[in-house]
Amino acid sequence: MTKKKSISASKASLVLFLCQMISALDVPLDLSQPPTITQQSPKDYIVDPRENIVIQCEAKGKPPPSFSWTRNGTHFDIDKDAQVTMKPNSGTLVINIMNGGKAEAYEGVYQCTARNERGAAISNNIVIRPSRSPLWTKEKLEPNQVREGDSLVLHCRPPVGLPPPIIFWMDNAFQRLPQSERVSQGLNGDLYFSNVQPEDTREDYICYARFNHTQTIQQKQPISVKVFSMDSLNDTIAANLSDTDVYGARPVTERQPVLLTPTGSTSTKVELRGNVLLLECIAAGLPTPVIRWIKEGGELPANRTFFENFKKTLKIIDVSEADSGNYKCIARNILGSAHHVISVTVKAAPYWITAPRNLVLSPGEDGTLICRANGNPKPSISWLANGVPIAIAPEDPSRKVDGDTIIFSHVQERSSAVYQCNASNEYGYLLANAFVNVLAEPPRILTPANKLYQVIADSPALLDCAYFGSPKPEIEWFKGVKGSILHGSEYIFHDNGTLEIPVAQKDSTGAYTCVARNKLGKIQNEVQLEIKDPTVIIKQPEYKVIQRYGQVSFECIIKHDSTLLPTVIWLKDNDELPDDERFLVGKDNLTIMNVTDKDDGTYTCIVNTTLDSVSASAVLTVVARPNPPFDLELTGQLERSVELSWIPGDENNSPITNFVIEYEDGLHEPGLWHYQTEVPGTQTTVQLKLSPYVNYSFRVIAVNEIGRSQPSEPSEQYLTKSANPDENPSNVQGIGSEPDNLVITWESLKGFQSNGPGLQYKVSWRQKDVDDEWTSVIVANVSKYIVSGTPTFVPYEIKVQALNDLGYAPEPSEVIGHSGEDLPMVAPGNVQVHVINSTLAKVHWDPVPLKTVRGHLQGYKVYYWKVQSLSRRSRRHVEKKILTFKGNKTFGMLPGLEPYSTYKLNVRVANGKGEGPASPDKVFRTPEGVPSSPSFLKITNPTLDSLTLEWGSPTHPNGVLTSYILKFQPINNTHELGPLVEIRIPANESSLILKNLNYSTRYKFYFNAQTSVGSGNQITEEAVTIMDEVQPLYPRIRNVTTAAAETYANISWEYEGPDHANFYVEYGVAGSKEDWKKEIVNGSRSFFVLKGLTPGTAYKVRVGAEGLSGFRSSEDVFETGPAMASRQVDIATQGWFIGLMCAVALLILILLIVCFIRRNKGGKYPVKEKEDAHADPEIQPMKEDDGTFGEYSDAEDHKPLKKGSRTPSDRTVKKEDSDDSLVDYGEGVNGQFNEDGSFIGQYSGKKEKEPAEGNESSEAPSPVNAMNSFV
Repeated sequence: MTKKKSISASKASLVLFLCQMISALDVPLDLSQPPTITQQSPKDYIVDPRENIVIQCEAKGKPPPSFSWTRNGTHFDIDKDAQVTMKPNSGTLVINIMNGGKAEAYEGVYQCTARNERGAAISNNIVIRPSRSPLWTKEKLEPNQVREGDSLVLHCRPPVGLPPPIIFWMDNAFQRLPQSERVSQGLNGDLYFSNVQPEDTREDYICYARFNHTQTIQQKQPISVKVFSMDSLNDTIAANLSDTDVYGARPVTERQPVLLTPTGSTSTKVELRGNVLLLECIAAGLPTPVIRWIKEGGELPANRTFFENFKKTLKIIDVSEADSGNYKCIARNILGSAHHVISVTVKAAPYWITAPRNLVLSPGEDGTLICRANGNPKPSISWLANGVPIAIAPEDPSRKVDGDTIIFSHVQERSSAVYQCNASNEYGYLLANAFVNVLAEPPRILTPANKLYQVIADSPALLDCAYFGSPKPEIEWFKGVKGSILHGSEYIFHDNGTLEIPVAQKDSTGAYTCVARNKLGKIQNEVQLEIKDPTVIIKQPEYKVIQRYGQVSFECIIKHDSTLLPTVIWLKDNDELPDDERFLVGKDNLTIMNVTDKDDGTYTCIVNTTLDSVSASAVLTVVARPNPPFDLELTGQLERSVELSWIPGDENNSPITNFVIEYEDGLHEPGLWHYQTEVPGTQTTVQLKLSPYVNYSFRVIAVNEIGRSQPSEPSEQYLTKSANPDENPSNVQGIGSEPDNLVITWESLKGFQSNGPGLQYKVSWRQKDVDDEWTSVIVANVSKYIVSGTPTFVPYEIKVQALNDLGYAPEPSEVIGHSGEDLPMVAPGNVQVHVINSTLAKVHWDPVPLKTVRGHLQGYKVYYWKVQSLSRRSRRHVEKKILTFKGNKTFGMLPGLEPYSTYKLNVRVANGKGEGPASPDKVFRTPEGVPSSPSFLKITNPTLDSLTLEWGSPTHPNGVLTSYILKFQPINNTHELGPLVEIRIPANESSLILKNLNYSTRYKFYFNAQTSVGSGNQITEEAVTIMDEVQPLYPRIRNVTTAAAETYANISWEYEGPDHANFYVEYGVAGSKEDWKKEIVNGSRSFFVLKGLTPGTAYKVRVGAEGLSGFRSSEDVFETGPAMASRQVDIATQGWFIGLMCAVALLILILLIVCFIRRNKGGKYPVKEKEDAHADPEIQPMKEDDGTFGEYSDAEDHKPLKKGSRTPSDRTVKKEDSDDSLVDYGEGVNGQFNEDGSFIGQYSGKKEKEPAEGNESSEAPSPVNAMNSFV
């Protein structure tokens, strides 16, 4: 809900108009004028007798007036009383009481007169009375002894003070006595008890009177009240009371209402117009009566009627004559009613209809003074001139009195005077001064020149032109310097000279000129008008619903005139925001953190500028889960039902949708609460069905949209009587666990279902379809019974009946169970297999006789397994598969078979106990199928016009392979496919060289295998023939090799591509995530030495060419040698090359001898260990048959040893690689290089590959060749 408000334009216009109207009648103080009373004390002036008395009388006039006073109708000579002084230039009297004067001596009626040469003005009659706060008269107060239930009035009777005191009742601890519908204070100060209760007994009922004028409080003596109940009367004081005593031992009975005040059936009340009407009715009765008010023959005024003192007081504010009438109060309780009629008459002291106003006339003009007043009774009007009754005042030929009007004709300067009008009746008087001032003055404009008016657009603009002149000037308005006179409906011209523009627009901005003229002259004044844009709240706060402890924000985004400075204020419930740090006021929003219930309310954003004010409001509703219900009560207790009622807790601004009722069985399951029922949120009572022999407690949970309340406090406990069980156990079953027993089970009754103590079960059974009697047994509160010695798997009729100490439950229904099962006796016969295709077969069998199943038939199970694959000789582990066909089926499908294989199967019948014997194994074969795709397709050795294809046979041939089908076609630069070529390849081939291809052409290959059944899935691959023999299609760096020492390594490579390439070497620690380090190679060399390496560390290395983006070799890994290897390198660098070579040759010869000896003994040479010693696991040999790492043995001696100390960078041994690699001549730290990478010594030609023929070779191998033989 949003709400806007702004200053009312019409009200502002009216207020300004009236103010300017008054100011227009004011005579400028520099001109002669009669006196005017501007300030005076109130008519009824009660003063504090301890302070000085100040009687005010201020007036203005030209010349300044002089002052005099009368007291009690006679002249008051202040010069003769030293205690009285008059303030300078004032008529205010100061009576000095604090220095010895007594206020009582100055009690009386005072009147002030202000006089100058043009007349005299008088004040009201001011009645001076000192306030009084007398003490209570001493009185003997008897204790009040009253019977419980009777009424009681404690009288206050305060002393008469001036003004009357305020009465209240307190105790000795200065705590106000609590009041209620039963106990309350009357308008006269007495304390009324409609009926007394034992808790009213106390000895300190004290009435206090507070006199505000003197700031004193007077205290009455404490009053004692003792309330006797019937029990205490009979037990304690009954013997002391006579039979006629009013406190006789009567029973406490309920009584119908009786009015304590006012008494009787009718009364009257007179109140003055404009005052507050207070009517009171207080009644006695038991139960406490309730008061209701009506007005006979009319309605109570809607907006001026209030009820106070628990509706015992009717309050009507600002009464008028229309409120006169009969008012009835009705006191009612369950035994009856009482009423009282108060006849109200509203009188009225005089009040103005038209008060006389000052007249300013020029010589020769006419005028009137009008004095009209009303009242009840109607007031009389009398006139005075300069404070003297007009009848005895000096005559003025221009003056004529006509009742409430004085008519002036052709006035002259001597006609100036002050006239007083007095309107009076028995309830008061009115006195008004109005002067007649005769002047001849040219016009003058009192509004300042060039005054700036700023107005909000679409609001009224009021341009002031306060003026004075005698005779009264005429006023005209112009817009602009040379504008024409303003007129028309869009302007309003007020008598006081104000120009009103009812709806000012932007084009209303400008200068306006006011011209005042009379017969004595002319004057003008210019004012400025500016129109401003209104302030608007463009984003108002919106209604919010927030959960407790949440966060909420209200927006208040404004748009305003750029020349106005707005201020934004937030209010809560029309008051300041709480002083709480949870309230955060932003530029255009209000945020409340951690919202609590106290934050609920209306929030208002007020935007103020110097010209306008706008506001918008929104309501914040804080919601939460409801408070728990309370005051649970059980009524109407019966054996099987009870009524539960409760009082809902606070719903916390979210309506309660339903109540959930839970119960606890304190007898069987104490502390465990169960759901009972639920009812709508508008219901607070419910009839609950109960079970016997349960000790019930109930609790209620309230539910709203936010959630569930905490449970209420439990109700009182209610134990229901025992009874026979109402129901029998459920889920009764009979299933044997052994072939010769019957296990009877059931779900036991819950505690509250037992309906009484001693819960047991009667278990009965008999064999079905056999004329047997029921066998029964009574068991304790269990859930199982086993019957032994039964035939195997026969049906039984079973029933289980509950009973307790009071009797049996109703007759239970029967269920059918079976004794225990045994394994089936026979296997299915006539098993037949029909092969449908290479992967699916159908099996048939004859069912077994049901008697041989000896249990519940679960179905048939088919066991099948593959014996042999006809396309492969390898035999795998036999894995049997099982398919279960439920029920009495006689066939089934076997899916997922492997083609071209031999299978076996058998069939077994199954029951709940297990499986029977298997049928004889049945053998069947699946036919051939299409093969799977070839295991791989590799394309190698690209040349100008040929490609080499290698492939692997299908993993699943699914038959006898007949051939391979190769299809291929070229692909041009736009990815368009050329003509398709097909080649059939014999099944025993595993490679093919395709020739006569186009150079520098990409081809797409499709490859699949075939059996007699058909073709299998194909695999695809793409490859490109090279551009020419000299220069490959793309530059490349290959055969990156390394020879590492302790702290450096020699890197070499082969480059194919354009000339003048600038190479660089990148390296880093292997396995590290650090960035590669880069070294530039000078010139076009194809080797480089990396220095500053760490001994014993594995490094990764690659070679790239500058200027060729992304063009570099694949990575290679090498390891620097241990620290001792550095000495060998150091020795070599010192020139001891011959000695080093001899030492190496000797060492190699010794190793060869040891190797030959071990070979002759048939031992194996652990090549893997040797490879590991060289720290290069990448070149370990592989077994060709299974791909695992192996060792060289005698059986492999006919194979040639692989040569080369390092594999190429792509980790494969390629026959076409150059035999001139530096690796052929060195390995690891044994490499023969200088630090700059140059060779030490010479070598010539390529080494021939020689077969390893044991030790039959007559030629000793060279050291380098010997090293290569061991790799």
